[in-house]
Amino acid sequence: MDTVAVQKTTLEKCIVCDEKKLTGIHLFTSFICSDCERDMVNTDTSDPKYKYYIDRLKSVKRS
Repeated sequence: MDTVAVQKTTLEKCIVCDEKKLTGIHLFTSFICSDCERDMVNTDTSDPKYKYYIDRLKSVKRS
């Protein structure tokens, strides 16, 4: 049986960097691009960027 891969072609705006990207995750109705997700996961809590990420995630709303 052959498997057909479907490639996503719609750009979505990341709630962290405000850039339109193809790949990432959805958190409720919000989109976080793969680059920002990777940076958030690897940022130490003592890093000033950590507070920035927390502030951006506050914009996430449940559907």
